[in-house]
Amino acid sequence: MSVVSTSRLEAFSDGVIAIAITLLVLDLKVPEVGDRALWSALRAQWPAYLGYATSFATIGIMWVNHHAMVHTMARVNRTLLFGNLALLFGIATLPFTTSLATRWLRAGDDAHLAVALYCGSMVAIGVVFVATWGYLGRHPELLRPGTPPEVPAKAARRSVVGPCAYLAALLVALVSAVGALVICAAVAAYFVLPVRPEGGDGHRG
Repeated sequence: MSVVSTSRLEAFSDGVIAIAITLLVLDLKVPEVGDRALWSALRAQWPAYLGYATSFATIGIMWVNHHAMVHTMARVNRTLLFGNLALLFGIATLPFTTSLATRWLRAGDDAHLAVALYCGSMVAIGVVFVATWGYLGRHPELLRPGTPPEVPAKAARRSVVGPCAYLAALLVALVSAVGALVICAAVAAYFVLPVRPEGGDGHRG
């Protein structure tokens, strides 16, 4: 089984993640000049601010934990390369699903479906994170020398919180679109919490 260094994987991933997190700002629009006061016009765009803050924090945490994951690897094989592509595929869609959720949240109609799709994209990303940690746990030969073999298993257990919470948010979205976004924000806050040095970590998504 051929293996390669992690440098190209990390560089490519950093580029994709940087573009995705930057594209989020395009959904923040300067209000049109009209009869409403500026404060009222800005306040009317609250869904865009909520979506931007939540997705920016989420992608940022994904980047931090992706770095932690790559740091445990000494080398990568084709399975990890394609798994990483699947992860980046999900992250690259977040500017679209964020915009979809915030625009329909402002419109009112079909907001539940739009936010459910947003949560669904998070579930998919989370599943890939957990699967990648699980794969590393089954292939300790890919780990950096000195990395305790139990690190991937511990990271996978913590990472599984992500897809489970996002699945719950998806179900909540069918009742309360805003409530689902609040859950997504809470998940981001959870993964900001520090972990024990010996445990390692990774974000589900």
